[in-house]
Amino acid sequence: MKQQQMHLKDYSINKAWTLFLDRDGVVNERLTGDYVKSPEEFRFLPGAAGAIASLSEIFGRIVIVTNQQGIGKGLMTEEDLYLIHGFMMNEIQDAGGKIDAIYFSPHLEQEDHPMRKPGTGMALRAKQDFPEIDFKRSVMVGDGIHDMAFGRKLGMICVYVSGGADASRELYDVQLGSLVEFVELLSC
Repeated sequence: MKQQQMHLKDYSINKAWTLFLDRDGVVNERLTGDYVKSPEEFRFLPGAAGAIASLSEIFGRIVIVTNQQGIGKGLMTEEDLYLIHGFMMNEIQDAGGKIDAIYFSPHLEQEDHPMRKPGTGMALRAKQDFPEIDFKRSVMVGDGIHDMAFGRKLGMICVYVSGGADASRELYDVQLGSLVEFVELLSC
């Protein structure tokens, strides 16, 4: 699904860089018209846990930033989300990877809250927790236009993981089919 080649090696990505990942549609299967509300509903996308293990060897920090309006809609609780993330983190660790932090926004889309992507609140909170984060040495991988706008606002390299949906071309640097393809691109 590689629509273009981008030579990320030209950027000298190393342990000084931070990788920001969206969750649903990048790490795990997105439930169309629904939300992942329990660990039992969480399904990794093929190869995603192993891809995160490979990315853990390249990037100094890996941070997940995820909109979770299912909480705001009352369909799940923050405790449900912590259980899901605990399960996800254990599976990633078992695969040899790491996630340094997870930030989420429980706010509804219509609230236009700064913590909700495309607002940059989750990234700014990450920078508070990890002051060494440099957004110019960061990559955002996401499957939605909100993810790409989030990354662009902060000056990140934006990788659009898409099954064919189109985002405005100016919002991303490369379009790939999966996190596995991102690892392959970094390895070229």
